[in-house]
Amino acid sequence: MAMNGVSVFSDHICELGEGPSYDPATDTLFWFDIVNGKLLEKPLAGALKVHDLGVMASAIAVIDDDRQLIATEIGLQVRDVKTGKLTLHTPIEADNPLTRSNDSRVHPCGAFWTGTMGKGEEKGAGSIYWFFKGELRRLFSDITVSNSICFSQDGATAYYTDTATGFLMRVACDPATGLPTGEPKVFVDHRSSKGYVDGSVVDRDGVLWNAVWGGSAVKAYAPDGKLLREIAMPATQASCPAFIGQKADRMAVTSAWKGKDEMQRKLDPQAGMTFLLDIPVNGRFDPRVLIA
Repeated sequence: MAMNGVSVFSDHICELGEGPSYDPATDTLFWFDIVNGKLLEKPLAGALKVHDLGVMASAIAVIDDDRQLIATEIGLQVRDVKTGKLTLHTPIEADNPLTRSNDSRVHPCGAFWTGTMGKGEEKGAGSIYWFFKGELRRLFSDITVSNSICFSQDGATAYYTDTATGFLMRVACDPATGLPTGEPKVFVDHRSSKGYVDGSVVDRDGVLWNAVWGGSAVKAYAPDGKLLREIAMPATQASCPAFIGQKADRMAVTSAWKGKDEMQRKLDPQAGMTFLLDIPVNGRFDPRVLIA
């Protein structure tokens, strides 16, 4: 059953569906079931493949036609597209078994912002890092749940949240490097709204599309932070959107059943599925990541 242009893209149930990323070269959506160490791959007009990674992973970026960069619980790993083999490229908190990777995205210049968090959402256990051409820097620490990492098309603005705070932040960036140039400011105060700020993407018009975890919704915010529209989702815990299709004019949205007991799951039967939002959006593709 479709609601408001929302239909099921994949009925594969993820405990923690996250990190959707579309590769226009292969017309394929990739996403993760983080806690179960799975990478999911589905061409828009093809069958689902599930890859067992053997490690918790949460985000993927294209390096070139043969390689992808994956954010995992031990750091950034290079994945060979043909064989699926993972090779550790840059360790991140690899010596800390309590943390794992979470929300991440490629800046327009090819830099990668990648977040960590405690596996049990321990307070302040996570950070957000900047990775560019082999260099790694910590940008923000004392983060409980890193999320909503995304950028304006010109690369001059970055967004992120610590979901636990209820504040979606924005910070000025150097378009050439993706490094912050100013102090973060509150973009949206979501504290009095239902649910939590989870993953986000920014379209060509500067509109930020945010998945609301626990709020059964995707919300769209204008560049000034004003709420433009809210789209009801068929799963309570929507987790992250991605622009898909050859024109980037639609969205896929992941979801999760994590934290729900049997009765709650019965009331939320599509929790963990991945959805297609067939509403007109002026989306854009994530750039390739520069690892060297």
